[in-house]
This record gives sequence, C-alpha cells and structure tokens, in this order.
Amino acid sequence: MHKEFLMGNEAIALGALAAGVNLVAGYPGTPSTEVLETVAKRKTGATYVEWSVNEKQAMEVAAGASYAGARTMVTMKQVGLNVAADPLMSLEYVGVKGGMVVLVADDPGPISSQTEQDTRTFAMFSKLPCFDPSTAAEAYRMVQDAFELSEELKTPVFLRPTTRVCHGYASVEVKDESEYRENRPDGFIKDSKRWVIFPKLSYKAHIDIEERNAKLADTFSDYELNRISPAGEGMPENIGIAASGISAAYVSEVLKKTGAVKFFKVSTPHPFPDRLAKEFLTGLDKVLVCEELDPYVERELVRVCGKYGIKVEITGKLTHDMAVSGENTRDSVFSAVCRLLGKENMAADIRCIDDAPVLPVRPPVLCAGCPHRASFYAVKQAMKGRKTIFCGDIGCYTLGNAMPLDMVDTCLCMGAGLGIAQGVWHTEPDTSCFAFVGDSTFFASAIPGVVNAMYNQASFTLVILDNSTTAMTGHQPHPGTGETMMGEVVGKIDIEAVLRGIGVKVVATCDPLNLTNAIDTVKTVEAEPGVKAVIFRSPCIAKFRSDKKDEIDKDKCIGCKKCINEIGCPAISLIDGKAVIDETLCNGCGLCESICPVSAIGRCK
Repeated sequence: MHKEFLMGNEAIALGALAAGVNLVAGYPGTPSTEVLETVAKRKTGATYVEWSVNEKQAMEVAAGASYAGARTMVTMKQVGLNVAADPLMSLEYVGVKGGMVVLVADDPGPISSQTEQDTRTFAMFSKLPCFDPSTAAEAYRMVQDAFELSEELKTPVFLRPTTRVCHGYASVEVKDESEYRENRPDGFIKDSKRWVIFPKLSYKAHIDIEERNAKLADTFSDYELNRISPAGEGMPENIGIAASGISAAYVSEVLKKTGAVKFFKVSTPHPFPDRLAKEFLTGLDKVLVCEELDPYVERELVRVCGKYGIKVEITGKLTHDMAVSGENTRDSVFSAVCRLLGKENMAADIRCIDDAPVLPVRPPVLCAGCPHRASFYAVKQAMKGRKTIFCGDIGCYTLGNAMPLDMVDTCLCMGAGLGIAQGVWHTEPDTSCFAFVGDSTFFASAIPGVVNAMYNQASFTLVILDNSTTAMTGHQPHPGTGETMMGEVVGKIDIEAVLRGIGVKVVATCDPLNLTNAIDTVKTVEAEPGVKAVIFRSPCIAKFRSDKKDEIDKDKCIGCKKCINEIGCPAISLIDGKAVIDETLCNGCGLCESICPVSAIGRCK
C-alpha cells in the first residue's frame, strides 16, 4: 500500500484497477470523464478501455464482457444514464456473471448538465444496489466493494459519486500494482435459459430480485461504511442528523464546531438499511436530513418510521429546512445545523463563505476564434429576413444561444435538435428548420434522427459542426477522429459518407472561416427540398491552436462596433471609442476581418 494525492475520479479508477477490472466502456460527460481517462492512463496490460459512441453502446459492450466472465465498469454522467436505461433495466432481470459496476456521476447545481436528476432514485426504480461515497477515499473503497457485491449477487451495481466527490482531491491510501486482484474471464457459456430474456424468465427474476433486495437491506445494515455516531457529551440526545454523499462530509466537519449529535451516515441508499435506520431513529424526537438532489434519505426515514411505528419529526428538503435544489455547502449545512440546535448566534463566530467578496459573474461564451461562431454567423446571415427556427444541441455550440449570435432557439438533449426540427416542420411547413449538431454528438445520437427524417419525408437542414474532437468534455476521440482510447490508429468514419448512405443526396462541406463561401453554401443547400446537410469543418482552437493574430488599425477604425455587436468574440473590446484585440486571446480566425466594413482589421505583421 502507498498514499497518493488523488482526484476522486482518479481514486475510483485506481479502485477499479485494484479490483481487477478487465473492461471499461463509457461516454464522456462531466463530472465523470476522468474515471475512464485515468484507467486508460494507469491500466495494466489486461484492461481494455473504450470511448463508446454513446452510453447505451457502452452498457451493452460491458454486459457482453461480463457475460463472458470479465469484470467491467461503465462510466457516464446522470443524463447519460437515461440513454443507457434501456439495456440496464433488462440487464437487471437477466443478470451478469463477471462483476459489473455502473459509475454514474450526479451533478448537483447543476454545474454542467441539463438536469439535477438523482441516481439514488434511479437505483430504487431499477432495483439495483447503490453505493454513495462521501470522500475520494470512500470512493476508492466502495468501487472494490461494488465489484465484490456484483459478482456475489450476479447483478450490476451503481456507484454514485457527485461533482464535489468526483473533482475533489485527497490523500488516499491505495494498493500497489502487485496487490491488484487478477481476474481471468472463463468465457461465455451458452445457456439460453439464462441469457435470453423472455417474459417467463423476467417474472421469475422479478421475484428473486425482490427477495434479494430485502436480504441486502439487512446486509447493508452491517456494512461498516453505514454508521451511527453517538451524541457528544452535554449535547441533546433526542436530536439527530442523517446525511449521504458529500453532505455527510459537510456534516462531519460542522459537528466538530457545533458539538456532536447522533449522526447517521448513509453510504448505501438502496436497498436502504432499515434495521440500522431503526436503531438510529429510536429515542429521537427530531431529525434533520442533509442530502443533495432528491429527498431520498428523508423519504426513506419517513417510511421506516411508518414501518416500525416510530414517532419522529423528519425534516429536510420536504419541509424546506434544506434547499430543494442546487448544491449543499459546508456553510449551508452549518446554518441548517445551527437552526436545528437553536444556536443561530454561532454563525457570527464562524466566517462563512458569504463573508467573502462577491465574485464577478462570468457568463459562458464560445472561445475566441471558435469556428462554431463563424458557422452560426454564416447561417444567420444566409437566413436573414426568413422565418426560421434554429434547433440546438448539447455541446460547446449550445453557447450559440448567447447574444449577439442568438442562434439556439431550442435545446433539449443530445440529438434532439433533429427531431425538434422535424416536428416544427410537420406543424409549420413554411418555416425553414435548421438542426445543429457536433461531430461527436452526430455519432452518439443524431444518426437515427436523420434516418427518421428520410423515412418520414421531412424537410430541414442539418448543420454538422465538425471541429475534429469532443471539445466540451475535454477533447476525447470519437469515430470521426481516427484514433481510439487504446491509442490505436483506425479508419475515420466519414460523416458525409454516412449521410449519403442513409440517402441524403445534398451534402456540402465547407470551412466556416471562409465566410462568403459559407454563406453562399448555406443559401444553396437550404433551397433544396427534403433533408439536406452542411458540414462546417474547422478544428477546435483549444486542440489545434494557431500562431496567427489579428490586429486593428486605429486610424481606420470608425468605432462602429460591428465586430463586437455581431459576433461577440471575447478577444475584441472597445477602448476610447476604438475596437481593440487582445492578442493573448486572439487565434487569428479572421472572422472579424470578414465583417469589418472599413477593412480596419488585418493580420499582425
């Protein structure tokens, strides 16, 4: 054993390697991404790693390997679980052979997501066991426990860290490589009664699952990471606090300052450890529940009270004693605990984050030189004065909604822009409908939308923003980049060839930074009937940064602000009535050159 200073996601990856994981598949999504990347970086020769095209594919690849006896892990963020839900719900009934951990990182806030959905609730819905770490060290331990439990029960098991656990750092004691478990898959053994899902099999499996979970709830009551801490000397013994995840870490810190009350730390929210919860509730009059996202533990404690006839006042999100949305913090938990204990005056003695200077608000924007800005601007100019809807998608290009571009009218989920555009066109055929999607998202979830449009004779323009990477989550490879997570060089999947294979006859590819040509291309393609596509191809500036810079001739600049008011590049500002370019931000894309009415912008000499 040795100690390493690790991000929570790194600790999870090392825990999986220590458990002998043979295969890891996933789709990048903050805050989960670094788990798979760390496995790829630190893996032994026995571990296969891939970025799958989406979470559904990752789940199915991992399931197949598990059927053959491999230990597998699937990685995703909470909204990715929606994509993976189809195979996962059936997989619970069919079961697995090799241990299978489903790593789902939840995002309270949300900081970088569409929703604040709670994987603990999904665990209850899917009837799957769930581990909920509160620290990086616990995450390291729990992923190994999850593999053992999965293999023992022959079921997938959730590991549900949240953003602050995923991205927080701590000194963690980890195993040396010589201590890693070696798992040797014994191969797939044919057994149609086990691996082929039929109604009769599902009926029997459902009975077994309910019986298993009842027993597992009792087993979890003895799990050492579920624990009850007693009240401190001189502290009230009729008041308690329950918490899970990162909120449990906040509570532990706060109780060192306020004095300790009876504290129930829930590390396995499903199946809920009823016996241990009953022990916690006995003798209490009031309980505060600290948790993020759903009032999951709060509801479970209410249920346990009803089950055993225990009269305790349970407070938390449902009673508005805790915030119903967003993240908890050490300070918000401190305030809630002080209210519980009637020690509101303690807040004056402890400097909370609210006392710090208010940080300036920095709205997210497309990077200076981002080719997506030019793509949006080209479409905007081409469609000026026309009745048009611009359907967006999930990625960097969602930021095309910001002023002054204002080019994202809808954004639902990955790939949905294509369906939204079709639905609007079928309802308002006089509307010119556009759907924007990135190159990575095209492979992940847009192809079925194109097939649907062709089959159902819709008419819209698909705009593919191809910047040769999965930019928003950290520049991971995808099928169009010609490389895999294993470092293999493979043939690129040609987006244009895919579209033509589906039957799209009008497909044009151009560089959005060649503005005049880009505008003309959009006009020409949009005028065609049916489904047609424009592929704007220009590399992401964060991965392929140029040494070119633009500068403004102050003598020529007339201060019209067109370069600021029309494209909103963060590298351009106004000083003393003249536009200036910050050379530390400029990437020399030349878009501002193309729109300056007096040719005051040019390349630095």
